[in-house]
Amino acid sequence: MSDIDPLAPTAVASGGSPPLLAETFDGDRVTEIRHAVAGCVEAAGLDGPRLDDFVLAINELMTNAVRHGGGRGWLRLWRTGAVLHCLVSDTGAGIGADRLDDRRRPIPEIAGGWGLWLARQLSDEMLVRSSPEGTTVRISANLSAAGPAQPTG
Repeated sequence: MSDIDPLAPTAVASGGSPPLLAETFDGDRVTEIRHAVAGCVEAAGLDGPRLDDFVLAINELMTNAVRHGGGRGWLRLWRTGAVLHCLVSDTGAGIGADRLDDRRRPIPEIAGGWGLWLARQLSDEMLVRSSPEGTTVRISANLSAAGPAQPTG
């Protein structure tokens, strides 16, 4: 067994870029981290509704990590050229393939099930890797894009 905390943020984000933000979080820190994310995303050049959408998507991913992924997680935010990336990981039991493959809008009358759908709708790209050891979701926002696709039903 290793002494390395699997949730410890690293000093280098994917692709070798220094992170704009690298934090470990639990339920008590989600709001604090969301505000830090908003400041970093705005400083990187995202603004208006695109900024709000990307921050909301990240908030949904952090909330999912806390609720369904073991109670805590880690976040890395970085910029590569004109693209912002955010990676949120947890050590939960994972998400089933049937759930990951379902791209349909959740039923409005049922509580829950909106987090991944919203994150997918509010970002330009979303990639998910999930196993019984945890889930990692990476979303991206192009700084020069007009906006993400409108939610589909």
